Amino acid sequence: MKKSILDLNRMADEGEKITYLTCYDYLTAKYQERAGVDMILVGDSMGMVALGYDTTFPVTMDDMIRACQAVRRGAPNTFIVGDMPYMSYQISDEQAVENAGRFIKEAGCDAIKLEGCTPAIAGRVRAISEAGILVSGHLGLTPQFAGQLGGYKAQGKTADTALKLLEQAAEIEKAGAAMILIEGVPAVVGKAITERAGIPILGIGAGSHTHGQLLIYADMVGLYDNFTPKFVKKYADVGAELFKGFEAYIKEVHAGTFPDDVEHTYKISDEETKKLEELLSGK
Repeated sequence: MKKSILDLNRMADEGEKITYLTCYDYLTAKYQERAGVDMILVGDSMGMVALGYDTTFPVTMDDMIRACQAVRRGAPNTFIVGDMPYMSYQISDEQAVENAGRFIKEAGCDAIKLEGCTPAIAGRVRAISEAGILVSGHLGLTPQFAGQLGGYKAQGKTADTALKLLEQAAEIEKAGAAMILIEGVPAVVGKAITERAGIPILGIGAGSHTHGQLLIYADMVGLYDNFTPKFVKKYADVGAELFKGFEAYIKEVHAGTFPDDVEHTYKISDEETKKLEELLSGK
């Protein structure tokens, strides 16, 4: 049964850890749901791990909607969060609400996620929430703000910057966020935010004390090897298995051993074969 925000709140309150993975396609979503993941994030990380961009910035709303639709078809009974891409919510409250609504109306998402905590972003959270849409905040290492952060670097590594993150989390919660993703912060900071929050806090590289954990699925199964963040644990090596399979296929085709004429080839009866030969001989 698909979890609701009430279930996620209960899990957080009772200390039951929430499992959270990214996903961008139907087939992967199907396996994640079979495995029993609690939540799926259709993240703008798709830009790097599925579309081949160097950053998340080129990802469009249409890219995200199409991916969310595919994931929903693969995981009809899982809580899905759609990630609002760069410049889909920054311009105005009206733009933010309209694009957030597309995730719900067109793709069947259960919530949306957006990054940052400027006064304007807090206003976007409030506007989207007041439109009846569940909102996840995203603080710490926020890729859409990488230029201002000086790159993809851990955040909150000083007492002052850690305190600022705690203040931002409280502000985003007050604005109406239903949950917050905390990325790339020291464990002590993730713990402090979680202990002070009244909503689920999900972590990615934020230590073990958050209410749940997120990983980029392509990282944790060894599929994306351009670089590996410090906080990633590799649970499988799908990339290596894919390489072995592709390599074996190429070798067999070159050698003429695939397909063979017994196991991988369709047959017709001897009678029909004889008729075909007679027809061909008459041409």
